[in-house]
Amino acid sequence: MARNKLYIEEEVLDKAMNLFWKNGFASTSMQKLESEMGINKFSIYSSFGKKEGIFLRSLKCNKNKLNVLLLPLNENGVGPAAIKKYFYDFIEFSKEVDTGKGCLITNTANELNDDTTQEIREYISSFTAGVKEIFVRVLGRNTSRISKEIEQQADYLLLAMFGFHLQPDCLLIHNWRIT
Repeated sequence: MARNKLYIEEEVLDKAMNLFWKNGFASTSMQKLESEMGINKFSIYSSFGKKEGIFLRSLKCNKNKLNVLLLPLNENGVGPAAIKKYFYDFIEFSKEVDTGKGCLITNTANELNDDTTQEIREYISSFTAGVKEIFVRVLGRNTSRISKEIEQQADYLLLAMFGFHLQPDCLLIHNWRIT
C-alpha cells in the first residue's frame, strides 16, 4: 500500500528551487536538500528521483514564474516598448527574490560543464530558444524590419537578458533604445 505524502510537493519544490538558486547545482548536496526541504532522502527520491530530477523540476518551477513576465510579450507585445517593459518587470521580479543571485536559469546556463546531463543541457537550450523566439515575434510585429536584423536584435536581447539576470542588483536602465 502506498503511503500518503506528509508534505505539499509544491512547497518543498519551491524550497529546493531556492536552494539550487542560492548554491547552484554542483554545490547543492542531497543532505542540503533534505535539510532545506524538511523531508527525508527516501521521500525526495520517491517523489523526484535523483538530484538531477529535482533540479529539472526546480528549473520548470522557475520557468513558470518567468513565463508570467514573458506572457505580455508573447500575447500582444509590440516592438521596443514591450521589450523594455519586460526588462523593467524583471527588475521588479528580482527584487522579490530572496536569493539576490540573478536568474536560476541564467545561473544554470553559466554552470554548464562536461558533467552536466544532456537533459539539463536540452532544457536550458530549449528555454533560451523559446525566449529568443518571443523576442523575434515581438520585433517582427514591426513590419519595417528585415528578418536578418530581427534575428540579430533578438540575439542581442537574449545576451542582454542573460547579463541582466546575472546581477539584477546592478541594473540601471536609463534611456536605452532598440531601433
